[in-house]
Amino acid sequence: MVLVLSRTYFPDGTNGKLECEGKFICCTIELPWINNEKRVSCIPEGKYLLKKRYSRKFQWHIEVVAVKNRSFILFHPANNAQKELNGCIAPVTKFSGPGLGLQSRQAFVKLKNLVYKTLEREEKVLLIVQS
Repeated sequence: MVLVLSRTYFPDGTNGKLECEGKFICCTIELPWINNEKRVSCIPEGKYLLKKRYSRKFQWHIEVVAVKNRSFILFHPANNAQKELNGCIAPVTKFSGPGLGLQSRQAFVKLKNLVYKTLEREEKVLLIVQS
């Protein structure tokens, strides 16, 4: 399965649209692009594999694997990139501003179910990040 994240960059945050085979899944919010600096920037555009991950903080979520010079880049719920993200990607139902969104948990559950069903069939999930 291939997921395509198409981004629009703003000084205060990055907004994206996540699709699978041309079908809209959800919107996304991220931090602004600040040269891939840890904890303050969104990740570089490129191709990444996704995998299941568990932590006490986020329970079951999705990890973006092998991001250059970064670790633990995750898809997890958040509605405000500046206050709740350290370089991760948050699915949201709709935007409320640059790097701001609404109903993140709802969008996250939809994305997680789609990704986990594919991974459980032992198929790879590829994320393509582009502008």
